Amino acid sequence: MEFFKIRRDIPFMRHALVFNAVSLITFLAAVFFLFSRGLHLSVEFTGGTLMEVAYSQPADLTQARNAIAALGYADVQVQNFGTARDVLIRLPAVKGVSSAQQSEKVLTALKQADASAELRRTEFVGPQVGDELAADGLKALAFVVVGIMIYLAFRFEWKFALAAIIANLHDVIIILGFFAFFQWEFSLPVLAAVLAVLGYSVNESVVIFDRIRENFRRFRKMDTVGIIDNAITSTISRTIITHGCTQLMVLSMLLFGGATLHYFALALTIGILFGIYSSVFVAAAIAMWLGIRREDLVKSVKKEGDPDDPNAGAVV
Repeated sequence: MEFFKIRRDIPFMRHALVFNAVSLITFLAAVFFLFSRGLHLSVEFTGGTLMEVAYSQPADLTQARNAIAALGYADVQVQNFGTARDVLIRLPAVKGVSSAQQSEKVLTALKQADASAELRRTEFVGPQVGDELAADGLKALAFVVVGIMIYLAFRFEWKFALAAIIANLHDVIIILGFFAFFQWEFSLPVLAAVLAVLGYSVNESVVIFDRIRENFRRFRKMDTVGIIDNAITSTISRTIITHGCTQLMVLSMLLFGGATLHYFALALTIGILFGIYSSVFVAAAIAMWLGIRREDLVKSVKKEGDPDDPNAGAVV
């Protein structure tokens, strides 16, 4: 399905150097902020106190957050747990204050806001657990990257695989750079969003790469730049439909999902926008500069006019 059809190919690759220079500057800025400011890690990674509180009626999460914020806690995670009457609270570790003291102080504040608040359980999440989660998250990211590269190398060609991985890592680093620059909380849901962006971004690259391979078979006299421009232009309508619909859903989570889904949706929003950019202007351009050729994707071309070949002129 197409909303519109562009009759003339847009010369994207003519401006590839400019677009990739912008990408390089953005990437280097993200790396700089990651090293200079670092990520503001959540309780899952740094350790802290976990509380489960029950109410006699559906809990007012905003009221609970305000009551805890009044105690001087920042970036506290407050979310429903199981039912609307059960609330899970994650508190960052405070030097010199025990987990029991933290939970008692918070419960007192919650009872002042709503007398029906009842503590079900409390536990301390140590920094060792956080280190294990961080290590597991890095392993998951590495496995995803390697898996994508192997898949693309088998489906297309190693030049496409390398181009796609560079473009996808470009998206991931930029997302992390945003979180480092603004010091947004980096939690497990955000890590899940980053992994989702990797898969989502590579899907767009695969669509464009597949059209490039098809064009090499169809347009035998067109050069590589023309092939890539045609592939990107012919998939613009599909890109707008798919990414537009996805972005509408993510924006609904960002605007109406509350504090629990805020940073998750924010990471997805940044990832989707830069994923489109990288698939079109980064991955395709890198593949072009790596010297992708017709011979890399088309196994053999029959010579035209061969009297012994009933399919003379056909591309295999």
